[in-house]
Amino acid sequence: MPERALIAAVRTFAAHHLDTADVCVALSGGADSLALTAASLRAGLTVHAIVVDHRLQDGSADVAETAAGQARGLGATAEVVAVTVDGDGGMEAAARDARYAALDAARRGRPVLLGHTLDDQAETVLLGLGRGSGARSLCGMRPWARPWGRPLLSVRREQTRAACTGWGLRPWDDPHNDDPRYTRVRVRGEVMPLLEDVLAGGVAHALARTASQLTDDADALDAIAAQVLATASDDGLAVEPLLAVPAAIRTRVVRAWLVSLGVRAPSHRVVSAVDALVADWRGQGPIAVGGDSATRFAVVRRQDGLTAESSPR
Repeated sequence: MPERALIAAVRTFAAHHLDTADVCVALSGGADSLALTAASLRAGLTVHAIVVDHRLQDGSADVAETAAGQARGLGATAEVVAVTVDGDGGMEAAARDARYAALDAARRGRPVLLGHTLDDQAETVLLGLGRGSGARSLCGMRPWARPWGRPLLSVRREQTRAACTGWGLRPWDDPHNDDPRYTRVRVRGEVMPLLEDVLAGGVAHALARTASQLTDDADALDAIAAQVLATASDDGLAVEPLLAVPAAIRTRVVRAWLVSLGVRAPSHRVVSAVDALVADWRGQGPIAVGGDSATRFAVVRRQDGLTAESSPR
């Protein structure tokens, strides 16, 4: 039964990753998060549901209150947090940033469980592949990245909906999930079914399995890169230790160093350009790596090391 599968998934996740039974669940009112709320309670966890109202649709406050009411009816405590969606990167990115900020503020030290399923994982891997985002992107979503937990990454979307039916719950169907203006919606509704047909099924499971395997590989490389960074960084980044390691390690060191400087999610183009200052040094000039409204940051090579410099815009 799907209900048992969800409860088992939550129990397994809790046994492996949680050191507390007191958790939050990010509840949208949709089938995935509603089923996760119910399964978490039935798995013996104490649940506080956080419903984020993005205020992007008419009636969103009513939808949020209904979701919170269902959570309370199941035995959870619940609160609704209204946010303002603005910022760079388009509405999807801005809504995601606002949602995670609200969840982080409301969790009060507790872990937050998210209702992402195996289908979401497969779509994430496919999107990363299509964007050429590299191995880390193809790792998809981690089951546990403190404080965020995803107990349902082994569960199909159809199972969460069936579990809601079995438990007598009425999930909300977000119209944005059927809006073809969003890339993920088209991947879900058009690309994945086509791949399943052409490749004779099993694509979602294969993509999710790929994510798990690549996570193990990426973690091993990241651990080596962290050791190299510890020896190479001292008021800059020394070039010599980086020339002694393979490119897969070197670029990870460069990326981690940039992040330590405050560069948010350095792009492949930026990492490659900074890496060229190490591995393909021909006297090239400063590499712009980001900044804010008032300051521009750039990486330059000085003799046998890289340094970051700032200048006013």
